[in-house]
Amino acid sequence: MSNELIFISGFIVFILAMLAIDLGLFANPDKPVSIKRAALMSVVWITFALCFYLLILKCGNLLHHIDSFATLQQINISNFHHLTLDPHNLPASLQLYRNNLALEFISGYVVEYALSVDNIFVMVLIFTAFAVDKRHYNKVLFWGIIGAIIMRFCFIFLGATLIEHFHWILYLFGAFLVYTGITMYVNRNEKAEVDPEKHAIVKFASRYFSIYPKFSGNKFFINIDHKKMITPLFLVLLIIEGTDLVFAVDSIPAIFSITKDPYIVFFSNIFAILGLRSMFFLLVNVIDKFHYLKTGLSVLLAFIGLKMLGANYADMIGLTTGKSLLVILLILVVSIGASLLFPKKKVVHR
Repeated sequence: MSNELIFISGFIVFILAMLAIDLGLFANPDKPVSIKRAALMSVVWITFALCFYLLILKCGNLLHHIDSFATLQQINISNFHHLTLDPHNLPASLQLYRNNLALEFISGYVVEYALSVDNIFVMVLIFTAFAVDKRHYNKVLFWGIIGAIIMRFCFIFLGATLIEHFHWILYLFGAFLVYTGITMYVNRNEKAEVDPEKHAIVKFASRYFSIYPKFSGNKFFINIDHKKMITPLFLVLLIIEGTDLVFAVDSIPAIFSITKDPYIVFFSNIFAILGLRSMFFLLVNVIDKFHYLKTGLSVLLAFIGLKMLGANYADMIGLTTGKSLLVILLILVVSIGASLLFPKKKVVHR
């Protein structure tokens, strides 16, 4: 078995084990998830992401079975052309490679985690529009995350294959991110709405499936007169999966601007997604306080898109992965800080 296969298999086993633990901690169906428990799991997921960063820093070269300078040079030409390697010092060159790989992982993780907050805004709207009991949020989000992991896996490796064969797609991704950033900024103050009756997924499901008109506890399906029907809770799950599909169109190209390595894109995506559920319960009651976050995310997407469009110029001016990470963190800190320092004025209805 190759080192690469061992690395990936180990990561998948880790994900399954952590999902099992996560499900056990959040398993009580009769109580909403407390802020204390959500904070604990948020810390746990962030800690595991940082530990994985250290793992890549220590033995990231095993991911692509790099054991010689020739192999390292081939990888460098493909993905890390900006690294200056020393053919006479393999250990130092490998460490430089690992440092860059780890930095790309943590940068992608920060970008994906930040963009996930925008996803939370929409999730809150969906749950509210369908009047979902807070006790059932956990089950919907758990299965939503399982579906998101599967979809991201397919999208990431499909995207990596397309980039490998059609390099110009990177410029298309960049232009799309700039457009998305501008659109998000222009529409930042518009109040988003979800209409349960007119939603496209609801219409689609109504056409092809039998829908039970009322919630039945935390059940997704129910048998009525020997006929299986889907409940409104399952419709909510389908809509959340569809929402994640839309967000993946933004977030995956954004991470490909940081790294071309599909495994690093996958790892950073998955760690961010695994922490999404706990972050949802942590922020669900205060998400409106971060009213400048959409502005920050729009600037973030535009910055990443411009960097992707001008990749050669970025290398020329020394806009390395490390410096890009600092810019990304600065954008997020300023937008969050501004939200807290300048709270939104409450509208008084008379």
